[in-house]
Amino acid sequence: MAELDWSRIDRFLMGEAWAGSRIPEYRDHLCQVIGPRWGGSDADRETAAYIRSQMEQNGLESSRVEEFQLDSWNYSDATLSIVGSDEELEIKPFLRCPPVELTAPVVDLGYGTARELEAAGESVNGAIVVMTLAPEPFTPPLPHTARLSMAAGNGAVAAVVIESKTGGRMEYRSANDWRAPGIAPHPLPTVNISFEAGGRLKYLSASSAFANLSVNSRLFETPAHNVIAEIKGDQWLDEHVIVAGHHDTVLGTPGGNDNTSGTVAVMEAARVLATLKKETGVGPARTIRFATWSGEEQGLQGAYAYVANHHGSDGRNSPPRFALNLDELSTGHMKGVVVMTEHMRNFMQGQLDTMNDSLACHVQGSLDAHSDHFPFTRAAIPAGILWRWRFYGRHATSEFHHEFGDSAQKLNVRELKEYVGQISRLMLRLSHVAPGDWPENPHTADEMERRAVAEVGSHTPTFHG
Repeated sequence: MAELDWSRIDRFLMGEAWAGSRIPEYRDHLCQVIGPRWGGSDADRETAAYIRSQMEQNGLESSRVEEFQLDSWNYSDATLSIVGSDEELEIKPFLRCPPVELTAPVVDLGYGTARELEAAGESVNGAIVVMTLAPEPFTPPLPHTARLSMAAGNGAVAAVVIESKTGGRMEYRSANDWRAPGIAPHPLPTVNISFEAGGRLKYLSASSAFANLSVNSRLFETPAHNVIAEIKGDQWLDEHVIVAGHHDTVLGTPGGNDNTSGTVAVMEAARVLATLKKETGVGPARTIRFATWSGEEQGLQGAYAYVANHHGSDGRNSPPRFALNLDELSTGHMKGVVVMTEHMRNFMQGQLDTMNDSLACHVQGSLDAHSDHFPFTRAAIPAGILWRWRFYGRHATSEFHHEFGDSAQKLNVRELKEYVGQISRLMLRLSHVAPGDWPENPHTADEMERRAVAEVGSHTPTFHG
């Protein structure tokens, strides 16, 4: 590492992250002025233009918007009514749910386990099955995506999944395991129902109720946009590290926590580090690239497009030394970094130790495909996420996720200032590590692809510690 006065640099970065913060301004523009930012929508394009303008205003170099084709989805209405009555239960389709119009018996499948499928027997064939989202307690956990595929394999024609949260709330969710190659079609039409309405549907199923299920949805292609900006390195000119987060949201939510928090942290880290260089002359030794992605909520498509365009099989561009992903940062304070491969553990811990914040590095035990670090990991590019709520200490207010309640107020400004200071310090340190001091990457893209496919259907301990 170059001879720098890190004590002085750290004081500047933490002070600027705190006293010079523009987080409230960014938060309000993204959440209140623009609002929901579904990938490929007009609001999503407006968001990309706004982020680029702020990067340029803050002195970032090579600020640009990169367009890609998004395989998108939307729907106009979704209804579930009970045959022979006027009763209609509110539902929300899973993301990318195919269009469906059918009438079928309702079968209570409990948790949707293999044991319960066997017990239900032929009644599942041709039925709308009702299944609890959470895995069965005290048994090896199986993700709902795998349980839905099992139900489809037994002949179910649709699934109604009962939300774990109470109070009538429902999230947009996915029915596919994102570790599988490409964007797979739904195993069967799937909708979400609230905890309370789900209880009602289970009660009705005991009386051999039939239901009408209708989802009017469509798949289509549309342009979407990533944002890229840089602070150029002055020593290892052909190398870079990247810090990024997605700026899109699910339908109908302003996405305060998911992921305005990560977006503004990228924007603020860029501003803080650019200010350091402008006012003190201290900049990165290798380029630090800042990016925000679109299409994360639709299968990580923005990050996949970036990796393919910049670091595809033709090898025309050197991959980043490390890619740090910022997602849902208003869920709890920063505790460290979680890397996706073991070879990065000791190296990253050494960098964190120089910060003297008691931050720790851990390794994800299985490939986590829940956010935009995964396309990098899949390409054997060293990547990580921040250690916070996914493992410990989640704020209760952050339980609002893919729903309207994820508002601007869910973004924890004071904690985010600390995040920005710590992220800026870490990324600057990584930029100054000499090429020969980085650990050799033992992994290949083919190896990581085989591992991802082998883990499809298994449980990823993303929300446990």
